[in-house]
Amino acid sequence: MNTLPRHTRTLVLNLLVEGMSIRSTARVAKVSRNTVTKLLIDAGKACSEYQDKALRDLPCTRMEVDEIWSFVYAKEKNVIRAKNAPEEAGDVWTWTAICADTKLVPSWRIGDRTSATGIEFMDDLRSRLANRVQLTSDGHRAYLDAVEGAFGGDVDYAQLVKIYGTTPEPDSTTRYSPSQCVGARKQVVSGDPDRNLVSTSYVERQNLTMRMSMRRFTRLTNAFSKKLENHAHAVALHFMHYNFCRLHQTLKMTPAMKAGVTDRIWEISDLVDLVEKAQPAPKKRGPYKKRNSN
Repeated sequence: MNTLPRHTRTLVLNLLVEGMSIRSTARVAKVSRNTVTKLLIDAGKACSEYQDKALRDLPCTRMEVDEIWSFVYAKEKNVIRAKNAPEEAGDVWTWTAICADTKLVPSWRIGDRTSATGIEFMDDLRSRLANRVQLTSDGHRAYLDAVEGAFGGDVDYAQLVKIYGTTPEPDSTTRYSPSQCVGARKQVVSGDPDRNLVSTSYVERQNLTMRMSMRRFTRLTNAFSKKLENHAHAVALHFMHYNFCRLHQTLKMTPAMKAGVTDRIWEISDLVDLVEKAQPAPKKRGPYKKRNSN
């Protein structure tokens, strides 16, 4: 069986975390698209499993949460006209949480924008924290039940509700432009949050990092995800690189180092090590039996 050389694996993963598409990565690394996809799947599984175990008992005290839109195979409005669309085709939301102090992203959840996904997301986030935290979200109503169900009264929770102006008549210059934000209202939901610290700036900046670092999140391109499973693997690889490998310009270290999860900056080769360790050991071949010839 042919095995992809280690330096090629390192190159492929490096290209993927820097925002290149599957096809571009395959051309630069001079391998097939199937090879790139297979490595992405293996890396996504390994990174997801490692972070699930490592990101526990975190000393975070300020958390910000948000959700970012993308789609799989086709946008929700176009699924009905799409040929051979899989069951999971349509709009997909990635819920993310970031620590405002360490910039670590300890939890994320991929699904729809309903309360059910929000509850799963908040339950997972709560299980990773060691302290009572101050939590800030936007005004999405799904957070209300999710936060109460996960934290109960053991959280200082506030929402930053943005106020948008009237939407102008769409034309060729404003078709993809968001509505203008004319203000924001800080609304305390539970506990005693510090109003000066009620903010979603860091998690919204993380949304931009995701769109810049994962080609499938870029708007108005054909590099969108074709399968939900591969979409999830790409997100897991991104956050592994962001948390452990990428030097934060303000912190001068990685978020994982700041949070005390690791004591060093990881390299892409360390991610390759994770992939190789997660691979099943090759099966021993039985003794060769010579066939009788007549």
